[in-house]
Amino acid sequence: MFRSVRLVIYALLMATTAAVSGPPVHAGDAVTAGLVSQVDAGYRLGAEDIMLVSVWKDEQLTREVVVRPDGMFSFPLVGDIQAEDRTVDDIRGDLVKRLTKYIPNPNVSVAVTKVISYKVYVVGRVNKPGEYLIGHYTDVLQALSLAGGLTPFAAENDIKVMRRVRGEQYAIPFRYGDLRKGRDLEQNIILQRGDVVMVP
Repeated sequence: MFRSVRLVIYALLMATTAAVSGPPVHAGDAVTAGLVSQVDAGYRLGAEDIMLVSVWKDEQLTREVVVRPDGMFSFPLVGDIQAEDRTVDDIRGDLVKRLTKYIPNPNVSVAVTKVISYKVYVVGRVNKPGEYLIGHYTDVLQALSLAGGLTPFAAENDIKVMRRVRGEQYAIPFRYGDLRKGRDLEQNIILQRGDVVMVP
């Protein structure tokens, strides 16, 4: 019985790994950096991400905007708007509220056209090491899948996620072999911007 439960968990893990929505942009690909067709609805923007903001029936209020390093972007009539760590729905609501002072019932749409801020890195004994620009939140297992999986000589139970928080570096252990056996599933954490997955 325990063997069948483990097989089911393993199958679910493999399915999760394969089900990565939207193609990543690998550093070696001949694709414009960060270009994606869509992002998760819950994606929170970061510096350098690019959005298309449009107001119906007003071409002068339809334009691409870039999130500045301070986390803001500028838009006509309303000035600076906070974008970092907010979703497009949050930003759209803010724009509608502010534009209402100048335009009755403004019909505003906001879409992310380029994701540049959400970068993760996979280095070491994987088949495709490098930098990945991704339009959705990614866990460790998915990042390893994007990097083509582990090489035969990888130390699968000695993987670490390197994370910088307020200038300090932290190493978070990840035991791939245990995860394959259905153990310690909570270690498959969501990666943050700039995380480095190291596979010795």
